[in-house]
Amino acid sequence: MIKRLSLLLVALISLEVAAKEYKYSPTPENLKRRKEFADSKFGIFIHWGIYSMMGDGEWVMTNQNIKHKRYSQLASGFYPSKFNAKEWIEIIKNSGAKYLCFTSRHHDGFSMFHSDFTEYNIVDATPFKRDVLKELAEECNKQEIKLHLYYSHIDWGRDDFPVGGTGQNSGRDKSKENWSSYYSFMNNQLTELLTNYGEIGAIWFDGVWDKPNFDWQLEEQYRLIHSIQPQCLIANNHHKEIREGEDFQNFERDLPGQNTAGYSEGQQVSKLPLESCQTMNNTWGYNIVDDNYKSTKEIIHFLLRNVGMGANLLLNVGPGPDGSFPEEAATRLKEIGEWLSKYGESVYGTTAGIIPPQDWGITAMKDNTMYVHILNLNNNSLHLPIKGYKVKNAISLINGKSVETKQDKNGVTLYFDEIPTEIDHIIKVELKPI
Repeated sequence: MIKRLSLLLVALISLEVAAKEYKYSPTPENLKRRKEFADSKFGIFIHWGIYSMMGDGEWVMTNQNIKHKRYSQLASGFYPSKFNAKEWIEIIKNSGAKYLCFTSRHHDGFSMFHSDFTEYNIVDATPFKRDVLKELAEECNKQEIKLHLYYSHIDWGRDDFPVGGTGQNSGRDKSKENWSSYYSFMNNQLTELLTNYGEIGAIWFDGVWDKPNFDWQLEEQYRLIHSIQPQCLIANNHHKEIREGEDFQNFERDLPGQNTAGYSEGQQVSKLPLESCQTMNNTWGYNIVDDNYKSTKEIIHFLLRNVGMGANLLLNVGPGPDGSFPEEAATRLKEIGEWLSKYGESVYGTTAGIIPPQDWGITAMKDNTMYVHILNLNNNSLHLPIKGYKVKNAISLINGKSVETKQDKNGVTLYFDEIPTEIDHIIKVELKPI
């Protein structure tokens, strides 16, 4: 009871601060964290919850019109006997990823952490009785992986959540809708997450698109978060323009500025740090029949397409109900890690290239070094229209050999002994401003 009252007091004080009108000014700690985030380039997304028991993705409750009263019974049988936080973080670290974004609470409303504000959580509602988030937070700290937390604004099970476009057949009592009650619940849980699990690298929100014209009181919530952990970054997968208080911009299943997946219509690319989230197969949560995994080459190419735009890739894994990573996912992560261990200097700490991404590949910059990533070339020469620089030298990171160059007023041309056929032929070009 004392713990709960103290958390409520923190939340109330923080909301009082948040209620004051002011324009968001990120703290020095926040700006430092933004730079660290932008330099990291690669993170792992984990979609995991009681929905994994159904083997049909994280939207199974609403997709199959399951009543919440029945769906919630899954919790009583959730016992992920193979969950091992140390092994998870080792796999993530060995993949070359620098951060983990974990689904603390998805749209089904089940909390994957111990909460004093609902018994519908992994400690109180399951026979497992372990706070997996606590274990992950401790292991992230030990292995120097930043911890980000996904948190849904939607709840398909709570009566006080104002029903939106999804989860309409879950059996909720709509007469009990109460935004004030639900908003307080969310803020109390966010206070728990920011108080009980150490330093949090980011809060990754999702669900505003469920009620696009609703006043979610986001700015006040953002101020609450920053008042508790000023360095904590905030992103919101609302598919809209950046809102006051957000620290980086995310894009779902697309490169920044593109809309091939249909989620980012009119979403302009901001000047904030950028991140693109993508699945390994077709689904976020565990799907027992979804074997359509992207190849390691496809994933590395998507990572590099992001790098060429100065963005990060947040690559998803959907662990099974036993708490283990699917074999295909673990294999992809191992292979990506092996590649990054060799060529990470051309990825980490870079900024968007001085040449926009092209069909043949991308460029990335680090001070006066330009990394040319050749992903798709049909001849043994490549012209780069760079001006204002003189090429000092060019070396292949694949074989360590010097690359022949010819520079004129229109740029520089690289010449190769044969057409590059690797996953990514990388040329390190040292430039001198002129």
